[in-house]
Amino acid sequence: MIVQICIGSSCHIKGSAKIVEKMKNAIELYGLENEITLAGSFCTGNCNRSGVTILVDDETVTGVTPETFTEFFKTHVYSKLEGKCRP
Repeated sequence: MIVQICIGSSCHIKGSAKIVEKMKNAIELYGLENEITLAGSFCTGNCNRSGVTILVDDETVTGVTPETFTEFFKTHVYSKLEGKCRP
């Protein structure tokens, strides 16, 4: 799975650095280092008024904030890799 977090200026202002840290921590916590390629991307053209844009393989998710990260991770990452996650 490839997860690309927008680090363009708009998403940077909206907290993309915090999202990157949360993603790194979640990948480590669930033992997904060999399952996820984490990358940054510049503007994807999907700017949202509240939050960061993240591409998960070919799916675009907008509006992710540090407060909504856990729900994003469960829905768009964990659920797709559940059998490969550490409990």
